[in-house]
Amino acid sequence: MPEKTVTRADLVEALARRANMQRADANRLLTRMLEMMQDALVDGQTVKLSRFGNFNVRAKRQRIGRNPKTGEEVPITPRRVVTFRPSQMLREFVEKGGRAGRAKG
Repeated sequence: MPEKTVTRADLVEALARRANMQRADANRLLTRMLEMMQDALVDGQTVKLSRFGNFNVRAKRQRIGRNPKTGEEVPITPRRVVTFRPSQMLREFVEKGGRAGRAKG
């Protein structure tokens, strides 16, 4: 399977093409959507995209880690991390390689 990274520019281009809109408008739309998702996550909310998955923020406690080179114990500070859990529909879609007859791009 060839490895391809889908970039923000790729998403803007695809959105502009599929929604028949200008690239600048598609870029503004994508930017605003991502900002809204970021704001919700910063506020500790779950972002649920139906048929896609859920983004959550999880608090991790302080713990002791180890430097792999020296074996020295190092404290790892508490932090908040973003997690993603794909929906069952997305998992099945990826497992099957996508729907037959769906146009890509």
